[in-house]
Amino acid sequence: MGCTAGAIYGLVQLVLIPYVYNPAQVLLDYPIAFGALGLAGFFKRHPLVGTATSITGRFVAHFLSGIIFFWMFAPEGMSPIIYSAIYNGSYLGVELIISEVIMYLLSKAGLLEIYL
Repeated sequence: MGCTAGAIYGLVQLVLIPYVYNPAQVLLDYPIAFGALGLAGFFKRHPLVGTATSITGRFVAHFLSGIIFFWMFAPEGMSPIIYSAIYNGSYLGVELIISEVIMYLLSKAGLLEIYL
């Protein structure tokens, strides 16, 4: 259910802020990347692991899209792999840290158990 909700959210993002380069890129950057956030649901008893897994899944989708479809934006002499890792890791790393802190605080406050 979470992966479906994430994929639908990705499609909403596509409608609101479309950046379409290729049909396969659309799949990677929108429903697959945001659908990966639903992977957290497989780790209900370990919310920090679930958060890390889901954001890592989103990173992998964006990373692959960056290598396959946006390689031309890499500065001259820089590997598209390194460029994609830096570009996507820069904002998803921050998202991971913020999400982990929030999940930790929610867990310590006992608020996650209400929904499990």
